[in-house]
Amino acid sequence: MDEDLRIIISGGGTGGHIFPAVSIANAIKAKHPEAKILFVGALGRMEMQRVPAAGYEIKGLPIQGFDRKNLLKNFKVLYKIWKSQRMAKKIIRDFRPMAAVGVGGYASGPTLNKAAAMGIPCLIQEQNSYAGVTNKLLAKKADKICVAYEGMERFFPADKIIMTGNPVRQALLETNISKEEAVKIFGLDPQKKTILIVGGSLGAGTVNKSVMQHLDEIEKSGVQVIWQTGKYYNASIMEQLKGRELPMLKVLDFISDMGAAYKAADLVISRAGASSISEFCLLGTPVILVPSPNVAEDHQTKNAMALVNKQAALYVKDVEAPEKVISLALETVQNEQLLRSLSENIKKLALPNSADIIADEVIKLAKR
Repeated sequence: MDEDLRIIISGGGTGGHIFPAVSIANAIKAKHPEAKILFVGALGRMEMQRVPAAGYEIKGLPIQGFDRKNLLKNFKVLYKIWKSQRMAKKIIRDFRPMAAVGVGGYASGPTLNKAAAMGIPCLIQEQNSYAGVTNKLLAKKADKICVAYEGMERFFPADKIIMTGNPVRQALLETNISKEEAVKIFGLDPQKKTILIVGGSLGAGTVNKSVMQHLDEIEKSGVQVIWQTGKYYNASIMEQLKGRELPMLKVLDFISDMGAAYKAADLVISRAGASSISEFCLLGTPVILVPSPNVAEDHQTKNAMALVNKQAALYVKDVEAPEKVISLALETVQNEQLLRSLSENIKKLALPNSADIIADEVIKLAKR
C-alpha cells in the first residue's frame, strides 16, 4: 500500500490553516513513509512559502475571495475561480490522488469540488467553532468532516462528523527545556513574571496599539513582556521605541521557537484563531483572548466564547483592548489562583493526537 498511497491536501491563507495541514501530512508520512503528498494552495498566499519549507511540493491556483466593497472587481474573481477549477482538474488528473483533504481557505474549494466530481473520497477539517464558507459548501460532497468543537451539526451532516480536535505544531509539544531556561533564551529574568503577547502569524494592529499605549504601566509593574509585533508592524514600532530604555521588554517581529515562548510565559495575550486555541489547550496556557474582528462570520469571537463559557480563558473585545487588556494582564499575571484555575480548565478542553486520528481517517478513505 505504501508506494500506492497518494494524497492531495488543499487550503491555506493563514497559519491557522497551514499548520494543521502540514501536521496531517507529517502524520500520514509517519504511518506510510513512501506516501506521495501534494499540496494545492492559492498563489501569493502564505502556504506557497510555508509548505515547501516543511518539505512538501505545492501547486498554486490563481483563486481569490470576492471583493465585497468593489463589486466590479468580481468579474476578475469569477474568471480566476473558473481558471482554478480547470487547473485543479488537471492537477488531480496528473497526480491521481486516492483521497483529498481540505483544511479551509480559498484553494480547497475548487480542489475538493473537482476531486469529489471525479469520484475521489474527500475529508474536510474545520478548525473553528463557526464553520467557514468554503467548508460549508464542501460539506455535502465530503465523506468525513473532522471538527474541534461540539455542536458542529449546526453546519454539517451529523453522520459525517468526527470530533478530532485541531492538529498543532509538533515542536510545541516536544519543548523539553525548563521555564527558567526558556525565559533566559529571551534575555529576561527568570525571577520575574512574564507575559507573552502575540497577534497571530501576521501580527495584530490593535494588540500592538494596546502595548504602545501602556508602556509606562508595564515599566512600573515589575512584569516583563515578550512581544511579537508581526513583520508588518515591526519597523514602525521600533521607530517609536527609539531612545527608550525598556529592559523588561523583548520586542520581536517573529518568534521562530514558539515552544520556548509559551514555556517562558506565565500568561499570554493572543488573538483567538483556532490553531492557537488548540495549542493553549494542549499546553494548559493561561490566556487573555482578543478576537480579531476582521475574520469571516466573526468566528474568532465564537472560538473565544467557547472557552470563556467554561472559565478556561479571559476575553477582551478588540475595540476595548487598547484601554483594558494590558491592565487586565498585569493584574491577572500576579494572581496565582486565577492562573492555576485558567490552566486547569483550559487543559480539560484539549484533544490530543488530532493529526494521527485525522491521518487514520484519510488513509481509510484512500484504501476504500
